[in-house]
Amino acid sequence: MIDQETFVELMSGVCAPVTVVTAMSADGRPHGSTVSSFASLSLHPPLASFALDRSSGLLPHLRPGARVGVHILGAHQQELASAFARRHQGPGSKFDGLTWTVRAGLPYLPESAGWTAGRVGRHVDGGDHVLLIISLQEAESTAAAPLVYARRTYGTHSGLAMAG
Repeated sequence: MIDQETFVELMSGVCAPVTVVTAMSADGRPHGSTVSSFASLSLHPPLASFALDRSSGLLPHLRPGARVGVHILGAHQQELASAFARRHQGPGSKFDGLTWTVRAGLPYLPESAGWTAGRVGRHVDGGDHVLLIISLQEAESTAAAPLVYARRTYGTHSGLAMAG
């Protein structure tokens, strides 16, 4: 078996989409986290997946059946990705000072390259993470260049950056 350092170095070379996953708590407070494991899973029915660390503050708000939103970030949203990637400390929320609205009952961040909303279908054990399978119910996309993450830095697909 490979060691943790080798695994981390290997995986740092894999370009990953940068998304912000959002949910609304029962008391109407927004929650969100940067996630780089978002992936399509099935066309029929439309399913996607992403993984969260077991210690994620977002995970308790995403039990099976819960509504969930996924914002596919654009190349221009690096600061937003960094803000939602931090572990929240102290009063307030990651949404403080940001422009956001409610869409489909979920926190919505405008100007993303794409957005989808659905329901959590189930959780799958993934070691120190939990894989969430989501059933997609709404979606919109734009031609904006997507934000990707590799080698511990943000970037975009060069061909799409030139087209944007």
